Amino acid sequence: MIVIVDLLLMLIDLTYSILSAIVQTVLRPRLKCIDGELCLITGSGGALGRLFALEFAKEGAHLVLWDCNEEANEQTAKLARELGVKVHAYTVDLSKRMSIYETADRVRAEVGEVSILVNNAGVVAGRRLLDCPDELLERTLLVNCHALFWMTKAFLPQMKTTNHGHIVTVASALGLFSTACVEDYCASKFGAVGFHESLTHELLAEENDGIKTTLVCPYIVDTGMFAGCEIRKELRGLIPPLDPLYTVQQSMKAILAEQQMICIPRLMYIPFITRALLPWEANVATYRFMGGDKCMLPFIKNVELKNINGNVKS
Repeated sequence: MIVIVDLLLMLIDLTYSILSAIVQTVLRPRLKCIDGELCLITGSGGALGRLFALEFAKEGAHLVLWDCNEEANEQTAKLARELGVKVHAYTVDLSKRMSIYETADRVRAEVGEVSILVNNAGVVAGRRLLDCPDELLERTLLVNCHALFWMTKAFLPQMKTTNHGHIVTVASALGLFSTACVEDYCASKFGAVGFHESLTHELLAEENDGIKTTLVCPYIVDTGMFAGCEIRKELRGLIPPLDPLYTVQQSMKAILAEQQMICIPRLMYIPFITRALLPWEANVATYRFMGGDKCMLPFIKNVELKNINGNVKS
């Protein structure tokens, strides 16, 4: 009898969740205020990280900026300070666990407790698996995936103490479905998605309802990270690389609306769903039609040319 009651309650929750999602899609959801919150952004010296910093600053959040490139990070800090918020910049190597923990201690001592954590930093080797040095493969996994564990262990305890916070994971559409020749990146982003979802389930199970999570899965963003990556030319107008500002603004809407997940553009939900529903051969046929099976080859060639030119100049 208890099982039947629980089943009915589950069906009611399921129906409510679907209807709620439909209503939020049609109507503009209420956005929360983050004025005065302390927001930490990793990879803040890069294109997306800088835009995230400026968007959070516009909302009145004070910033803690982490990046391995000190000069680029300071430039982001300068731009954010011009918007009237407090900014603290730190040079951090996210591939090193102790660098994360030690810098986190400094942030708590010098600035305060972080209430919004944006795990944005990401790297890719840009080489075929068998041609890629082990160190580059390991770095991709360390920065894109392992760092999520250390960042969360560093800042989640205080969020749990106050039952207040927000953890954002900037993953990728390649964390939902894969393509050829970027095994390191796909593995790291699949890991990031799995980590984020499991963490979200844990917070819900422990009834830490004041700690929100948002998973961001964008298509290729036009930041130069995947320069040269191309799908079939007849379809490029349908799915062009994303404008960085558009990507961040859409992400911000999801974060402020406390949306659990967002794919950018919405078209990315389709391959995510078909990957689970269709046979493997059907997905392969679709990839080949779209040129997705070879889309990374021009990107890898660009990386190889840069490495060759770099070696010649040196």
